[in-house]
Amino acid sequence: MSHEPEDSALPEYAERVLEVAEMIPPGRVMTYGDVAEWLEEGGPRQVGRVMALYGGGAPWWRVVRSDGVLLPGHELRALDHYRAEGTPLRTASRQSGTHLPRLDMKQARWDGGTAGSGGSAQAHTTHT
Repeated sequence: MSHEPEDSALPEYAERVLEVAEMIPPGRVMTYGDVAEWLEEGGPRQVGRVMALYGGGAPWWRVVRSDGVLLPGHELRALDHYRAEGTPLRTASRQSGTHLPRLDMKQARWDGGTAGSGGSAQAHTTHT
């Protein structure tokens, strides 16, 4: 049997995660950890869980792994979105053992600023 506070807390957190995913401009990405830092709550695993359970209606392809590897099982769908949006990609290396590109995290990562701004999420998350 679950406790009511836990049941009500997850949807609220999920809603907040999905709101951040909706803010990410086309052609840009944030990592699971970036989203957690932006929210100042949870961590990469919690954000990943929310995206897996509730992210189907959101731009899920814009919330990614920090290494730029495409989401396993959804690589081709994600790749279609990245190409349509002009998201920076890196060609696959011989060592990767795959023909799929990776995201160019240096160029594609969004810091949560205005839609046209560059930079990384770390620029946003510097706290004093």
